[in-house]
Amino acid sequence: MEEKKLVLSAKKFKADSTTIVSARVPTELMKKIEVLAKKTNRNRNEMIQILLTFAVDNTVVEGEEK
Repeated sequence: MEEKKLVLSAKKFKADSTTIVSARVPTELMKKIEVLAKKTNRNRNEMIQILLTFAVDNTVVEGEEK
């Protein structure tokens, strides 16, 4: 199976130090997340944290050296 990477361009932004995040998520994506949460006996928040952590840890920024 081919390894998938999320490729993003660098973008400057000012990050605030917070623990609560509000985000608009497409309905179909949220349904997929809820299915995964149910299948793995996790709550939606925990599933989102797992998926975001994986995405961040496996994201490659084009043109950035390691």
